[in-house]
Amino acid sequence: MILAGDVGGTKTILALYEADGDGWRCIKKTRYSSLDRPTFTGLLQDFLAECQDLAITSACLGVAGPIVDGDCVATNLPWVLHRSDIGDCIGTRNVRLLNDLEATAWGILNLPEADFVVLNSGAPRPGNSAVLAAGTGLGEAIMAWDGEKHQVLASEGGHCDFAPGSVQEIALLQYLWEKYPDHVSYERLLSGDGLIQLYQFLKTTGHAPAQPELERQMTEYDPAAVIGEAGVAGTDALSVAALSLFCRIYGAEAGNMALKCLPYAGVYLAGGIAAKILPFMTRGDFIEGYLAKGRYRAALQQIPVKVCVNQEVGLLGALAFGARLAA
Repeated sequence: MILAGDVGGTKTILALYEADGDGWRCIKKTRYSSLDRPTFTGLLQDFLAECQDLAITSACLGVAGPIVDGDCVATNLPWVLHRSDIGDCIGTRNVRLLNDLEATAWGILNLPEADFVVLNSGAPRPGNSAVLAAGTGLGEAIMAWDGEKHQVLASEGGHCDFAPGSVQEIALLQYLWEKYPDHVSYERLLSGDGLIQLYQFLKTTGHAPAQPELERQMTEYDPAAVIGEAGVAGTDALSVAALSLFCRIYGAEAGNMALKCLPYAGVYLAGGIAAKILPFMTRGDFIEGYLAKGRYRAALQQIPVKVCVNQEVGLLGALAFGARLAA
C-alpha cells in the first residue's frame, strides 16, 4: 500500500493506492483546503482515521517548498513536514518528501499525450525537458536526460528576479518595488496573487475603468478566480489585459528556463492557472513572450511547449516515485 500526496499552498490531496496487476488502484482519496489546517500531521491523522487496518509500506509526498535533509518548511503555508513525524503516523520509515515540481515532473513523464495541449509544436528530440507551474506560487524543475532516461532536478527558480521586457513591464517593476523593495520575483507575478497584482497595476495606471460589480465579487470570492473567469469570458477589459500580460510574462520566464537547460524534448506548463485560462494561453501572448529572445528566437522555435491539463499530475508523480520506493 502506497500513500501519495500533493501538498500545496491552496489544496492538499492525499490518496492510498494498492497494487493491481502491473498498475495501482486508488482505494481512498481526499482533498483538503490546506489553509484550514494548522499542521500537516493533524490533517494526515484525520485522513488515516478511517483506514487504520491498512498496512502502508511506503509514502511519497510532493510539497510546495524546498526539501532540506529530507524535510520541508512549506513556502506558502505555516507547515513544517518531518519525515520522522509522517513515518510515526503511518507506521513505516519508508517515507520520501519531494519538492512539488519534482513530483509534477515525475507525473508528466508518465502521462499520455491526451493530457497535453500543444502551444508550440517545435521539433522534439531526445534531451532535457523542463516544467513550470503557476498556481499558488511558481514552481520550476528540470528533467535532465542522461542518455537513457530522465532524472528530475528540483529548483526554486520561480523566485528568480523578474526582468521586464517592455516599457509597460518596467513600469510594472517600479510599481512592485513599492510593495517589495527587497526583491521582486517572477512568483510575485506568475501566481494567483500575481494575477491580482497585474489587475491592480493596470487599474492604477488607468488602462481601463474598473467594473463595480466585478470588484464586489472580488471581495466575496477568490479575486484571482474572478479576474480569470472575467478575462476568459471577455466581459471586463481590465481582466482581459491582466491575463494577456500574465501570459506574456509567463512565456518570457518559460523562455528563460529553456535557455538555461535547453529542453529539446519539451517545455511543460502545469499548475492550476494555465489550464483554467487555456483560451488565453493558446491565443499568442504566451508564445510571443516565449520567443522574444533576440538571436535565440529560432532555437526556441524548435522546442515544443505544452500545457498539462491533468490537474492531478503532482499526485500521480508522487505515486510513481512511491512505487519506486516500494520496489
